[in-house]
Amino acid sequence: MSGVNNYLSVEGISKSYGLAPLFTDLTYGIARGQKVALIGINGCGKSTLLKIFAGEETPDTGEVVYRRGIRLGYLSQEPVFDESGTVMQNVFKSGSEIISLIREYEHLIMHTDESEESQNKLHEVMEKIDALDAWNYEQKITQILSKLGIIDIDQPISSLSGGQRKRVAMAAVLIDEPDFIIMDEPTNHLDVEMIEWLEDYLATKDMTLLFVTHDRYFLDRVADEIIELDNSKIYSYKGDYAYFLEKKAEREMMDAAAQDKAKNTFRRELEWMRRQPKARTTKSKSRIDSFYEVSEKANKRREEINIQLDVKTTRLGGKILEMKHVYKSFGEQKIVNNFNYIFKKGERIGIAGKNGSGKSTFLNMITGILEPDSGKINVGDNTVYGYYSQMGLKLNDEMKVIDVVKEYAEVIETSDGSKITASQFLQLFHFPPAKQYALVSRLSGGEKRRLHLLSVLIRNPNFLILDEPTNDLDLLTLSILEDFLIGFKGCLLIVSHDRYFMDKLVDHIFVFEGEGNIRDLNGNYSDYRRWKDEQDQRLIQDVKKEPVKVVEVAEPESLVEKKRKLNFNEQREFANLESEIQLLETEKTQLTEKLSLSNASHDDLVKWAMDIEKVINQIEMKSLRWIELSECI
Repeated sequence: MSGVNNYLSVEGISKSYGLAPLFTDLTYGIARGQKVALIGINGCGKSTLLKIFAGEETPDTGEVVYRRGIRLGYLSQEPVFDESGTVMQNVFKSGSEIISLIREYEHLIMHTDESEESQNKLHEVMEKIDALDAWNYEQKITQILSKLGIIDIDQPISSLSGGQRKRVAMAAVLIDEPDFIIMDEPTNHLDVEMIEWLEDYLATKDMTLLFVTHDRYFLDRVADEIIELDNSKIYSYKGDYAYFLEKKAEREMMDAAAQDKAKNTFRRELEWMRRQPKARTTKSKSRIDSFYEVSEKANKRREEINIQLDVKTTRLGGKILEMKHVYKSFGEQKIVNNFNYIFKKGERIGIAGKNGSGKSTFLNMITGILEPDSGKINVGDNTVYGYYSQMGLKLNDEMKVIDVVKEYAEVIETSDGSKITASQFLQLFHFPPAKQYALVSRLSGGEKRRLHLLSVLIRNPNFLILDEPTNDLDLLTLSILEDFLIGFKGCLLIVSHDRYFMDKLVDHIFVFEGEGNIRDLNGNYSDYRRWKDEQDQRLIQDVKKEPVKVVEVAEPESLVEKKRKLNFNEQREFANLESEIQLLETEKTQLTEKLSLSNASHDDLVKWAMDIEKVINQIEMKSLRWIELSECI
């Protein structure tokens, strides 16, 4: 599908690894301004397809053509960095003049000394930024970095965790503002506030976008088209995720009917073929060719799984899990502060909180991987944990997939007493027979995550603990998992940034508020967000009602003896402080007036209230600094 308005045109591309084709003869196009979500089961070739589109890999056949002059940005699942550089050097890697100037400015601000040469260099760069009117651009960069939790831009890139590296790579792509952005699982390793900010940013920007995601709320908010990679072909759907599910079901029913019809035709044609003499007429040769086409359609394998994911669970006892006066800290950081809770049968609890607030630590204490600093965690005699952790499962790459499952059980008992084989269980997780005998080393990252999840469920747990189970799982597997968890009779504890997943499965939430405080709220994730919005609204009202207290700048008393003289930078700072304080006062007044607007949105009111608090703090800090410096004059 190519066209004059296409940014990207793909013609007849194919890709195989070994004998198995990932996809064949794909033709597709993306026009300027389109926002397209690519979905499909793990291992079908989504990431490979994105890499081909991004020029990271080449197709076996066909071609990928971009409109001339298009600038492309690519966020992969495992970004590559200059490991010898800092966060700043990797974020500001674009060669554009504005980016280069801002990179130089940020460097000079942190390293300029009193020398005339250094000061002149700083002023020269500032004048160039003025000439390009690039200060707003610098503010936009600061916003992107702060929203993605990137604070220390001088930090070595080699010291970052996997999640931090993904956020740095995303910041670099967004800051560069390419014409066309390709993103592979952009919401992985982001907390919910970051996801919602990114969702809004991508949805409201005039940009061209292709992305893979498992987050259904994110998909519905950002994408205007869904394309599915299924059985080596691309299918397009102009609608949201619910529309995709409806039309996919219709397509599969039509495919099944067409295959049944082909089988009937095949039987008739096979009988005719067997009756024919060896000498063939032209007419019969045509019919023979048609026979082979029908044969291909009739024998095309259609996976039919008539069993549902279901495992027998160990009966829970009277005591399941009790946490009494539990404390946990790392240095000065409080993770859990005097937490008390008695878990009950059938509870379905979600855990929410920012990255780094201690959610995974909490789970590791429950499962005995970590000990609390004090307090007691008592586990019931009949409690059997099933723990799906972010660390994943350590697999032997030389083992076959089916042998990994058979290490736990060759036959799995379901809740009604019936039994299914390990092979049938694997098929439920979209591991067809051919894939079951493949080596683990041949699996994609998502397929390994699927195998990890399967290995947790097969052990018949009655207390499931799932730490970010949706990361790297495809949407169809998530749907299977959700159906299983809805019918799960044991206790369920979930950490997830997938809002759809949490809304569907939990009935109350532990909110990690920081400083070790854990609040228990009834309801699902959307209920929690409504509660949080109410708290934000109260903050706005409090800011409106209470008079703002500002430290007045007092005239310093004359000192008989000056302690020391100001250096060059301090003199410059003192000269600017008075005007900076005045500007902040003006900004505070303007923000206070905005809070009185009747037509402002809730999000704006929350933002302005928080901005006022920041401005007040800045006024206080600068006023105190003015006093401190004035005493040295």
